[in-house]
Amino acid sequence: MKVGFIGLGNVGAKLAGSLIRNGHDVQVFDLDATAVQAMVEVGAQAGEGPAQMMARNEAVITCLPSPAACRDVVTQMLPEVGPGKIWMEMSTTDADDVQALGAEVIGRGGLAAECPVSGGCHRAATGNISIFVGGTRECFEAVLPLTTVLGRRVLHTGDLGTASTLKVMTNYLATANLLTVCEALVTMKAAGLDMATTYEAIKISSGTSFVHETESQMILNGCRDINFTMDLVKKDIGLFQKIADEADVPLEISPLMIQILQDGIDRYGARAQSDRIIERLEEATGLEILAPGFPSEMIDDEPEEPGYEVQVNR
Repeated sequence: MKVGFIGLGNVGAKLAGSLIRNGHDVQVFDLDATAVQAMVEVGAQAGEGPAQMMARNEAVITCLPSPAACRDVVTQMLPEVGPGKIWMEMSTTDADDVQALGAEVIGRGGLAAECPVSGGCHRAATGNISIFVGGTRECFEAVLPLTTVLGRRVLHTGDLGTASTLKVMTNYLATANLLTVCEALVTMKAAGLDMATTYEAIKISSGTSFVHETESQMILNGCRDINFTMDLVKKDIGLFQKIADEADVPLEISPLMIQILQDGIDRYGARAQSDRIIERLEEATGLEILAPGFPSEMIDDEPEEPGYEVQVNR
């Protein structure tokens, strides 16, 4: 299958790399010419733009930073959509947007799938990330040969829009984990505990989480670079809050999380790494939450294996 990939950011470049590494015919496009060239050097072809890529390829994947960017790219592709064409959206985006754009693709005879990923950039790099897929069963089966290369665990979530809804929920939970880990680490430091010992205590306890076992290491190393920025975190938890508002769910923690992220953006900038949110508490207490021996980059040490569909017990 000929595949176009649009959006070569922190996650997109790694996902495209998995397709190239596994022998797919991949054409890439990004506004950053350097990002395109890096993919060309490992075997991709350079695309000319969204319309040209939809015309040439059977499937075009988008992995973009905002719903607005996605709308712009898909609008450019639409004239080239028809039977036999597939659009796969791998960004974390708004369910209403992906449903509206998907309807336009389907109306022209194409297939539309939303395929957001979860598990961190280090797992995207090895093809071991998890993928949610929203769309018809026909579409899910059509994209399964690609999603099982892009990721390890692939879950069909239901109709178009369900995957985006579940993905922002998982990012909300991850953000809540990050904020509580920050408070836990600073409080333990203030209480005189060793930070490396604190890390291990959390890791082997009921208080552990994926976020702790990855992002806490980046915090303690001091690099604070998990390849995810504060503006993207705030966008994702804002989308979760929107879902709750529309369903009349009176959330209490979510609005506070949004305020904390906005304060972090005001202090450190929209493109600051999300793990720097701990610096608010470091500044308030005068403490440094650091420890020797932690890595400056997360590396997925699991071997790359073919992906599979996750079955849901009903």
